[in-house]
Amino acid sequence: MLKRNLLGAALALALAPMAAMASDDAVEVIDAMPILEIDVAGETTGTIRIQLRPDLAPGHVERVISLAESDAYDNVVFHRVIAGFMAQSGDVQFGVRGADTSRAGMGGSQLDDLPAEFTDAPFARGVMGMARSRSPNSANSQFFLMFAPAPHLNGQYTVLGEIIDGYEVLDSIRLGQGPNGAMIGEPDYMSDVRVVMLDDDAAVYE
Repeated sequence: MLKRNLLGAALALALAPMAAMASDDAVEVIDAMPILEIDVAGETTGTIRIQLRPDLAPGHVERVISLAESDAYDNVVFHRVIAGFMAQSGDVQFGVRGADTSRAGMGGSQLDDLPAEFTDAPFARGVMGMARSRSPNSANSQFFLMFAPAPHLNGQYTVLGEIIDGYEVLDSIRLGQGPNGAMIGEPDYMSDVRVVMLDDDAAVYE
């Protein structure tokens, strides 16, 4: 679990917004930033590592860390996956594997919705964005990972991280076959979600 004092240090950083990524290898790991590790299971298996960006979206990063540390994201399905666009998960209310997931994508957590933290960081391939409804201030627990750039999302959704490892896992997540990328049959899911800090190139655990 994340050391809270390290999170405080990360939140205090004032870093320039991330640049659009030219390739999967173009991501530079920033020291002292929290890393979200997502173990994916189902049709595909592997780990996706995401560098969270509290300098861009401190409230959203804090929310994701809180849910990950409480194991709320464990066994939550990817309920909406659209080829060439994005994979969405994080519905801790209706998206838990083994329960009725017919309403996955319609729920959130028991915590309050978050005020928007829009920036000029672009929605490039590998970016993690926070899902919301029509209201800009309605993000809660759901997030999405970009398969490809989506400039039309820029400034309209909160960017809170970017993938630094595991693109092959992202690209292998089972695609939705229903309307708007909805899942038919068994979806892939997040078997375990955890947060670590990078400190001198070493993962630091509590």
